Formats: sequence, structure tokens, C-alpha cells
Amino acid sequence: MAMWVFGYGSLIWKAGFPYDDRLVGFIKGYRRVFYQGSTDHRGTPEFPGRTATLEPAEGEKCWGVAYRISDEEDKRTAITYLEVREKQYDQKAYLDFFTDPAAITPALSGVMVYIGSPDKKINQNYLGPAPLEDIARQIVLAEGPSGPNRDYLFQLEKALLQIGCEDKHIKDLADEVRRLLSERKLKGEEV
Repeated sequence: MAMWVFGYGSLIWKAGFPYDDRLVGFIKGYRRVFYQGSTDHRGTPEFPGRTATLEPAEGEKCWGVAYRISDEEDKRTAITYLEVREKQYDQKAYLDFFTDPAAITPALSGVMVYIGSPDKKINQNYLGPAPLEDIARQIVLAEGPSGPNRDYLFQLEKALLQIGCEDKHIKDLADEVRRLLSERKLKGEEV
């Protein structure tokens, strides 16, 4: 039986594991937010970056991609890889995945997704909501072993547009980061 993994952040443009198929679609009842801290990829323990997680949101859809992995060895490889890559996300959920916005019945059920919960007792990296400008400022300044936090945001914005999705939160956040970078450049600060 095939395993399906849903990506709503960097997994959209960089799976990092072998897969058989990639479907564009969405999950219902969640929205993508930049509330998860990253101390291992896009920030440091001293200055965490911000990455996408999901928060329950009635009536919302979160677009992304689902990867099908059929081969048993590929499944083990993917799980091992994802458990390291997504280690700062404390929950795994198995959700319905849709490919048609008009559909009532999901295209797939039991698609695995990693989520950073808002429970700070078990998710020490959860940063939570903040004003857009504060989140953008943190993204402008944060950098980790995987590179500048802003690169993650800009790659996510581009990847979403490539799959035909414009996410207002991501667009507004990316626009604010660009504004702050432009402002820093005008002041002669490093960007």
C-alpha cells in the first residue's frame, strides 16, 4: 500500500526523498502560518527563524503537494529522512487530501502531514502569532545552516505560485520582507 506525504512548506519545492507521484491539492480546515520557530534550518537557538506550520481554521484550505511513495525501501528512507528534517514539528496527522475545489469526497485519505502544535510544553519551538511586521523583521534577520530565513519564505511564495496558489498570508509576509530589505538597503545596512 502506498504512503502519501503532504507538503505545505519547503517540501513543496524540495522533497528530499524518492517518490512515485506528486499531486497538487489541498487539505481542508487548516491554514498555513509562520508561527513555527526554526533553530536547526533557518535560524539558531539564539535567534530562531520562522517557518510554516498549520493551524486549524474552519472553512480554510491549505494548498500544497502530496507525494506518493510505494516501494517499501523508499518508504523507510522517506520516514527516516522526514523524522530528522521535520524533527521540530511535534505532531503527525493523517488527513484527507483534495485535488478539486468543488469536490466533497477527498482524492486521498490518510495523507501524512507534520504540524508544529501551539503547545509550548511539547513544542518548544512554537513562536505563535505576532504582528506581520514583527514576523517579517525576524525573517529578515534570521539565518541558519540551511541559509537565510527570507530565502525559505521567497522560495515558498514562488513554489505556491508555480502550483497555481496565491496564499494571502505568504504574499503579505513576502511583500513586507521585501519592503524591510529595501529599507535596509537604502540605509546602507547589510541585506
